Amino acid sequence: MARYLLASTPVHGHVAPMANIAATLVRAGHRVRFLTGALFHDAIAATGGQHVALPASADYDARDMDAAFPGRTTRSGLRKLTFDVQHTFVKPVRAQADALRALLDAEPVDAVLAETGFLGVLPLLVDPRPRRPPVVSVGITVLTLSSRDTAPFGLGLPPSSSAAGRVRNRLLNLLVRRAVFGPNQRRLNRTLRAMDLPHSPAFFLDWPRLADRILQLSVRGFEYPRSDLPSQVRFVGPPPAHDAIRNQKPPPWWHELLAARGTGRPVVHVTQGTVDTSDLNRVIGPALHALADKDVFVVVTTGGPDPAQLSGVLPANARAATYVPYADLLPHVDLAITNGGFGGTQLMLAHGIPLVVAGDTEDKLEVAGRVAASGAGINLRTGTPTTPALASAVETILRNPTYRQRARALAAEYASRDTEALIQAELSDVTRQRSMLPRP
Repeated sequence: MARYLLASTPVHGHVAPMANIAATLVRAGHRVRFLTGALFHDAIAATGGQHVALPASADYDARDMDAAFPGRTTRSGLRKLTFDVQHTFVKPVRAQADALRALLDAEPVDAVLAETGFLGVLPLLVDPRPRRPPVVSVGITVLTLSSRDTAPFGLGLPPSSSAAGRVRNRLLNLLVRRAVFGPNQRRLNRTLRAMDLPHSPAFFLDWPRLADRILQLSVRGFEYPRSDLPSQVRFVGPPPAHDAIRNQKPPPWWHELLAARGTGRPVVHVTQGTVDTSDLNRVIGPALHALADKDVFVVVTTGGPDPAQLSGVLPANARAATYVPYADLLPHVDLAITNGGFGGTQLMLAHGIPLVVAGDTEDKLEVAGRVAASGAGINLRTGTPTTPALASAVETILRNPTYRQRARALAAEYASRDTEALIQAELSDVTRQRSMLPRP
């Protein structure tokens, strides 16, 4: 039995894939402690792991960011972005790190697994003094690492490895590091200095470079090509499924879905994910209007809100539920309209489903760009698509088999990755390699 300590910022899209990994490790007989927000106690307990709550100063309710962080509503654009980075990722570092250190002092571990947004592991990585356990970065979004072949994370620009493209990338990376996120990086280094630690040798979005291993929950074919990909990156496939959610009773209209599928009628899934659900008219509303007169069967999942909210706009060819386990739903889906959440996108592509992506918040611009670059879908380049734009994109994908062919090619790559086995093998390997290092 190995002992693992998992850590995540208190945001559903960050916690969920880590919880799935926790469940995988517990099923394999390992001891798992999971450091994250108090709101996720029950979700972590359901994995069989031990939940440890973040200190109050590092915890917040991401379901209402404006309430969690007073002053946020007075900002917009770039000022809002840097405000969010400061308060959700940089400011909590000291409290996160102290909690992490207390857990390590209380009980040794074979490895620490931290998702991309958990910067509280950085003090452990830059501290030259104590012998530390292996640190594994878990990529719960697209690769945030800077590269000579890509524009900085967050801009949504396509990659370019041409001479001109690399000049563009270098200048944009410099601008982002020094101007856009310069204050955030300086705050991070002040925090490290206050802990009697050296400055970070890496830009905060590049911190996974300091980890012993990077487990990217995707496949190489989904990511932009990089000639300078760090050697410790491993593409381990889509997030593993957590079986506890499979025991849900199917919705009452499930037989209608199966009947539509049996007659060859295309099934279209529409989702705004599980975070950006306060306004279902961002994507779901216009999508329902776009699909109302098409010979398709539409399955909407609201991700939280009561489906009754859609009663006035749900057309005759559509059915809705708060949630349907993807392991049950996706094998029946021919096309999906999504706001581009990373985890859901990985699972849809793993089922060979071509996508229409309409998202422009968090990491969704980057996810949408990769979907388009892979040829497996269409990027609408907005989080509030119009009904005509959605209708046109759906029609294009249904009529052009190339999108499905590219999605199926990616699905074959996903199928070649046994995510659970690869994660366990990589953890065993990194633990073995770390144990072979000379003791100080």
